[in-house]
Order: sequence, then C-alpha cells, then structure tokens
Amino acid sequence: MNERGYGRFLDLRPLNVTRALPRSRCALVSMRDIAAVAVEENAIVMAANIRNPLSALGILRAAREVDSFVVLELAKSEATYTGVNFRNLPWFAMQYSSLLCDGMVYALHMDHYAIKSSADRDESIVTVPAAISMGWTSVAVDASHNHDYENLIFTRDLAMHIPQYIGLEVEVGEIKGAGVITTVEEAEYFIGGLNSWGVFPDFLAISNGSKHGTYDSSKGEGEGIDLSRTGEIADAISKYGCVIAQHGISGTPLDKVGHFKEYGINKGNVGTLWQNILFGLEMDPVSGNAVIENGSYVKRADKGIPADLWEEIVAWADCMDFPRNSGNYKKANLPFHHRIMGLPEKYRNRIIDETEAW
Repeated sequence: MNERGYGRFLDLRPLNVTRALPRSRCALVSMRDIAAVAVEENAIVMAANIRNPLSALGILRAAREVDSFVVLELAKSEATYTGVNFRNLPWFAMQYSSLLCDGMVYALHMDHYAIKSSADRDESIVTVPAAISMGWTSVAVDASHNHDYENLIFTRDLAMHIPQYIGLEVEVGEIKGAGVITTVEEAEYFIGGLNSWGVFPDFLAISNGSKHGTYDSSKGEGEGIDLSRTGEIADAISKYGCVIAQHGISGTPLDKVGHFKEYGINKGNVGTLWQNILFGLEMDPVSGNAVIENGSYVKRADKGIPADLWEEIVAWADCMDFPRNSGNYKKANLPFHHRIMGLPEKYRNRIIDETEAW
C-alpha cells in the first residue's frame, strides 16, 4: 500500500483510537468501515481470535504481505484463560504494526461479549465502554444464551452504550454444532426489533451447524455448516443493512469457505486453528482441524512450541482432569503464557511463520 493510500486509512481512525494511541501510525479502524468495504466488494474479512500475541504478529504480517485488512479479536471468555486481554491486545497490535513499519489495516473486535443475566448486562455497560476507550473498534454483543425477548432487550441495552462509529455484531441462536439451526423468523424478529430501537448491527452471528473448537472425527463429528439456511437468513436481513458473521470456521474445508460469500457471509471467525499452530499439533492440511488419535491430540516435534513444553502442558491438563482431546486445553494459554513468550527465537519464529503461511 502506498503512503497516500495508507494516509487515508489513518484519517479514518475513530476518535477512541486516536486518543488511546496518540503517537501511533497504526491503521486501526472501525469495523463499520471494514464491513462496508467487505459488503461492497462481496468479500469475507477474516477475524482471528488471538489467544497468544505471537498469533497476532503472524496474522498482521500476512495481512501486510497480501495488502488486505484483517480483524484481531478476543472473546470475553478468552480474556479469562489466556495471557491476552482487553487491555494489552491493543498495545501488542500497535507494537507489532510498528515493528512491521505499519502498512496494514485492521480492527480490534470484542468477540462474544456474553450477557447471560441482568447482572451481566449492568456490568457490561461499564466494562465495554472502558475497553473501547483503550482502542477497541468493534463489539459482538452475545446474549444468545437467553430466550429471544431477553436476548433482544439485553443486546439493545448494551448497544445503546456503544458509540455508533464502533462496529456492532449481535447473535441469535447459541452456537452448538450440527442440528441446532437459527430460523429465518428468529433472525428477522431480532434484527428488526433492534432496528426499531435505533440499533443497527453490521453483522449477525447465527447457529447454522458450526461449532467452536475441534471436530473429533474419531467420534464421527464433522463440519456441518448449513449454507442453504444461512443464505435464506442473509436474504431476509439484507433489508436491515446487516450481513452474516460465520463463527466456528476452524475445521471447515477451505473450498467450502471459498463459497461463503455466495450465501451472505462477509465475516469469518477463526480461532482454534491459531492455537493448533501455537501448540504444534498435527492438523488436517485442508481444514486445519487438529488430528486426534487414540483419544489424544498429536504433537509434531518440528512444529510450534518445543516437545518438552508440550509434555508439561499435557501433565498440567492431566492434573486438571482434562481428557487429552479436550477443548479445555485452551486454558493452558494463561498458565504457560510467559513460558511461551520467552521461548528461544527459533520456536517463536516457526510459530509466527506458520501462522503467516496459513
């Protein structure tokens, strides 16, 4: 990207960013702007869940190489079990952007900000604006665990405390995997209801057969995203200026991902893949799904963290009574954060390089 073009993106930075990062030349823009471009160009923006800062560096490096915008995101729950949080990810991203001499355009997205009760709602109207003041440029309000009416009201209440220049994603239908599918009527009720209160989301996340984490093929699990229903919902909510955000892409064949934009999907979340790379797990080369053999993840000695550190993680997980193919291995990110960040350069570089390659 030439300097003139990059300067235009710097001018697009929202006020919360220029105030939080006053001396930075990072092009941290609102998700609203990225969403508008994605829809206009019929493209899909990748949103990468960052459970370790090394993943962010590899992803930003790739974005710069291919001259594409990207979204770095962190779920509310991830901030409790990783070394990444709503305070430090803006700083990490700014530092990595500077390290790479800037040149890439990105947004910071608060993913799955869960509201399961009125107490959660009351807390969120304080904590979310506080995070926005640190440089976050998009929020996913997730009250999908509640019944439709409570979901609508809780989502409305928090959205009204988010500046309108900040990107907004909402969710209807809790994401649980195959067989749990959001209906067109649920989506129209939800987005139409929010619009009636003056709340206009950029993205809607739905339950369409995907899941978070790893598909265990040894148990017959497989990717099952229902693109037909997704397209029906996308058509129904297009009149509200809202498009689909696809969650749970890790483990989905890339050829299928390539067709997402034909079904109204303009944002795709990828999280577990980056953790698989970090840990150096054996993966399906097409989907990135972690391979499970004899009830355990398979560690590659030539990938990711060193084998002896992986053995320590396995021993820790055993002490926690986590099965050796458990999604709870994600909780190792926090207790082993400093060990991973302090690894010799050759290990950090191979993690960053493979992240960029994917």
